[in-house]
Amino acid sequence: MAIVDTGDIRLHVQRMGPAEGRTPLATVVLVHGLLTDSLASYYFTVAPAFAASGLDVVMYDLRGHGRSGRPAGGYTLDDNIDDLEGLLDRLAVTGPVHLVGNSYGGTIAFGYAARHPERTASLTLIESEPATAAWAAKIGGILRRVVTELAHNEPDAIAWITANRSHNTARLAKGAARLARETSLGRDIPASRVLTEDQISAVRCPVLGVYGGDSDLVGVVPLKEALLADYRSVVLPGHEHSVLVEAAGTVGGHILELIHSVGGARAAGVR
Repeated sequence: MAIVDTGDIRLHVQRMGPAEGRTPLATVVLVHGLLTDSLASYYFTVAPAFAASGLDVVMYDLRGHGRSGRPAGGYTLDDNIDDLEGLLDRLAVTGPVHLVGNSYGGTIAFGYAARHPERTASLTLIESEPATAAWAAKIGGILRRVVTELAHNEPDAIAWITANRSHNTARLAKGAARLARETSLGRDIPASRVLTEDQISAVRCPVLGVYGGDSDLVGVVPLKEALLADYRSVVLPGHEHSVLVEAAGTVGGHILELIHSVGGARAAGVR
């Protein structure tokens, strides 16, 4: 485990690389989702296979999540993009990286790619979308429900989750309720600055979208096809929002295919 101080936040980071000290082909940065997620969703799914394939793998807990710092405020999308930027600077990862984002992590990754096209080699969005006005309205509704139905009615909500889901899901829900109750996250994220269509279209690197066939996010595929010059999508039937965990091997295989197709030899910025 490593804690990296970006100058603004202390972030919990895990890093994996090729065995036997081999020089990595490229760097891939894995960004997890919101509230109940952490870098563990990658550590126990695709990260080991990525490292075995010759990649330098960087994964970290978002601010407020896992073992990273939890300030009371500062949870806008731009704050999270700043964290990713500061982390890569502290790790001396200066060249183009392959970004992978799950759910909200994909929105962060897309924002970073829009801000730093010269530092982005490829972008994978797993059950994710760029920050648009429609995205802000949708995530605002989700976070309002978290605050009103979970954070402010925690005993009853956790009892229902324990009875109808699992003890692990209830444990994660408790953490989400505490995060929503103790920070400004629920207000900050819906109020985040969103991207215009021109800013989305300016992302020129190869972009892969991976979606569960039963997810409502499949509906954003036509928009991305219309706005992005180099976009491809994969839809996995029988899965919903948890496709990363449920179909890790398949998801990871598609991501590796993308990374190696754009040239792992362009590896700049690895240690």
